Amino acid sequence: MRVCVFCGVRPGPAAPYRDAARELGRALAAKGIGLVYGGARVGLMGEVADGALGEVIGVMPRYLQEYDIRHDGLSQLHIVDGMHERKAMMADLSDAFVALPGGIGTLEEFFEAWTWLRQGLHSKPCALLNVLGFYDGLLGYVDRAIADGFMGPGSLDNLILATDAGELVDALVAS
Repeated sequence: MRVCVFCGVRPGPAAPYRDAARELGRALAAKGIGLVYGGARVGLMGEVADGALGEVIGVMPRYLQEYDIRHDGLSQLHIVDGMHERKAMMADLSDAFVALPGGIGTLEEFFEAWTWLRQGLHSKPCALLNVLGFYDGLLGYVDRAIADGFMGPGSLDNLILATDAGELVDALVAS
């Protein structure tokens, strides 16, 4: 099994974000689960990769190489032409999707995977690691979208929510 993790290339302001990313990497490794992620050595991306032992696959768009952020200690690093190719390759290589805290890129990548699940284009689990309540506002938005009829009443039923990396990995394995 491989899990695709979307997260920030920035570390965030608090040690708990970095600790949670590293712990997620460790929890995946402890279960023999491979990691697929954006390929950077910095930010939460670097933390989750450094926490994971064993199979760690990075997928990075060519244009990001100019920022000298690629992680050179990976099992594999795929350099692709752009973000669309990156997301497609990450989806093909993965059996599940997880979002750690991050910016709009993290949300864009995760929402695409979750949308594909909701539309029946794949059956791979999607999960949020809600560190320090980071995704509480997003979950409030989804609740409002459901209440106002923009999303169906069961829209959160296929989303795994966890505040602990070990709990999240156990839920992925069980799904």
